[in-house]
Amino acid sequence: MTKVRPSRLQNFPISWFATVMGMTGFTIAWHRAEDLLGLSVKFSPILLGLTGVTFVVLLVLYLTKALKYPGQVKAEFAHPVKVNFFPTISIGLILLSIALLPYSNAVSFTLWSVGVVLHLGFTLYVLSAWLHQTHFEIAHINPAWFIPIVGNILVPIAGAQHASIEISWFFFSIGLVFWVVLLTIIFYRMFFHQPLPSKLLPTLFILIAPPAVGFISWFQLVGEINPLGRILYYFALFMTLMLLTQTRRFLKLEFFLSWWAYSFPMAAITIASFLMYEQLQLPFFKGLSVGLLGLLTGLIGILVIKTAQAVRAQAICIQD
Repeated sequence: MTKVRPSRLQNFPISWFATVMGMTGFTIAWHRAEDLLGLSVKFSPILLGLTGVTFVVLLVLYLTKALKYPGQVKAEFAHPVKVNFFPTISIGLILLSIALLPYSNAVSFTLWSVGVVLHLGFTLYVLSAWLHQTHFEIAHINPAWFIPIVGNILVPIAGAQHASIEISWFFFSIGLVFWVVLLTIIFYRMFFHQPLPSKLLPTLFILIAPPAVGFISWFQLVGEINPLGRILYYFALFMTLMLLTQTRRFLKLEFFLSWWAYSFPMAAITIASFLMYEQLQLPFFKGLSVGLLGLLTGLIGILVIKTAQAVRAQAICIQD
C-alpha cells in the first residue's frame, strides 16, 4: 500500500511570519539611516514593498491551511513553542504600520488598529493558556515566549501618534512588566536546566529585542533620553555584545527557519542606536549605527539565501 505524503501546505509553520518581523525591522532601519545620514539612494521603499507582499502571501497561505487543515492549526495553538509565534501576525501588522507612517498616516492607522486589537487577543489567549496549562514544563520555555506578551511594548512607537497616549501606556506597561518576569524565568531555565536544543538556539537573540524596542517606545512616550531609557538601551547593547561574542557557536548550527530570530532583534538594536545618535549627536553612536546596519544587511542577505535554498530543497514545510 502506497503511503500518502502529507501536503506541504499542511506542514506550513506559523513561524514563517517571523520573516516579516525581520524584514520590516530591516526596512525601518534603512529608512532611519537614509534620513539621518542623508543618503541619496533610497532602499527602504523597495524593502517596504517586498515586505508587504511577503506578509500578504504568507497570510493567504496560512489562512488556506486553516481552512483545509484546521486540525493542524489547532495543534500549533496547543504546542508549547509554536503557540508563541501566532502573535507574529499581529506584530507584523504593527511593524508595517510603523514602516508606513512616513508615507500614509491613514494606512498606518488602519494596520496599527487591527494589529493592536489582534495582539491584545493573542496576549489574553496565550496568558490564559499559561495560567491554566497542564502540560508545560520548565524545559519548554525559551526566548520565543517573549513574543506574545512582550510584543505589546511595540504599540507606542506608532501609537503615540495614532491614539490617546493612555492606550500606548497601557500596552507598554504590559510588555515591560512581563519582560522582567519572563526574563527571570528564562535565565533560571538556562542556568539550572538543560541547554536549549540547537533548533532553538537562535531564539537567544530575542533577548535583545525587548530592551531595544522598550527604549524606542519609552522615547516615544516621554520624548527624551532619560535614565530609564539609557538603562534599556545599554542593556540591549550589552546583550547584543554578549551574543555576538558567541558567533562561532551560532555559525555551526544547521539552518532552520528559527534562524530568522536573529533578524528582528538585530534590527531593533540598530534602530535604537540610530535614535541615540539622532538625540545625542555623538560620533560613537553614528559609527555604531552604521556598523550594525552593515551587519544587519549582511545577515538579512544570508537569511534570504539560506531560506530560498531550503525551500528549493523542500527542507521547510515538512513534518516535525
